[in-house]
Amino acid sequence: MRFVVEAYHIQSCPASRRFADDCKAPHARNCCRLRRCRFVGKRRSRRRPAPTPRQTAGPFYPLSIPADSDNDLVRVAGHNGTAQGTVTYVSGRVLDLNGRPLSGLRVEIWQCDTNGRYHYVRDDRGDTPLDDNFQGYGQTIADAAGGYRFRTIRPVPYPGRTPHIHFAVSGPGLARFTTQMYIAGEPLNERDGVLMGVRDPAARARLIVPLRPASEIEANVLAGTFDIVVG
Repeated sequence: MRFVVEAYHIQSCPASRRFADDCKAPHARNCCRLRRCRFVGKRRSRRRPAPTPRQTAGPFYPLSIPADSDNDLVRVAGHNGTAQGTVTYVSGRVLDLNGRPLSGLRVEIWQCDTNGRYHYVRDDRGDTPLDDNFQGYGQTIADAAGGYRFRTIRPVPYPGRTPHIHFAVSGPGLARFTTQMYIAGEPLNERDGVLMGVRDPAARARLIVPLRPASEIEANVLAGTFDIVVG
């Protein structure tokens, strides 16, 4: 499934070619009639994004990367079924501390299945079965705009942890960056030691993502945006 990213092109303002790049008003086409654009000469200062807090990778990173490790965790190659759980699209951008997109980096995610089981790790528990139709791990490469996207399931809790998805970002010249994404409104968030280990409430909030119904993408799915600022 393809996501269409809309690009908005800035038109030059005939009222002042010298400040053409500053005219971002929707009425740019009418500037020639008005002979004056109130946006001319007003430069907007770019606000630097706050860094995403680092978080532990935890003990459940795969011991070996599965053969099927693409960005769709809901379907496993060679399986007829699909993963149990609520399909959830997670997308965002990887940025540096100046807000510039970081392209070409590898973005990885891993999480437990709907039964609370991680895949490709040593797990001798027999009380709950593995969902063999869930990939458990996925990876993709950030595009030219720093963008990434995954099709996975809404994370679920397991003993000791609130629902979360592990993330890792790596690439040439970048030390491996690991963090975790949490779900807004989860009652276990305030009791999760890893999440609450981020003492600054503003920083902690940058790890928490609201999910919304996204029927425009696919029926009965959720979607959320998680931008990752590394530095």
